Amino acid sequence: MAQAMLKNSRLTLLFETGLNEKGEPIFKGKSYANVRKEATADQLHQAATALGGLCAYPLSSVERTDNQDII
Repeated sequence: MAQAMLKNSRLTLLFETGLNEKGEPIFKGKSYANVRKEATADQLHQAATALGGLCAYPLSSVERTDNQDII
């Protein structure tokens, strides 16, 4: 049976930086590598909220990307 081993994790914060000529929102992202593998969703949300508060643009969403080795 195959198993998935968590290799690394990345946290991406998406900010709404304005509107384009059609009135649609423009997003820019900032990624942070080497996120602790054991970090819970609540912990990541708290960190993202704190980091988002330091930025000039409003925080739109937070994403976690996990890379896994399948063995």
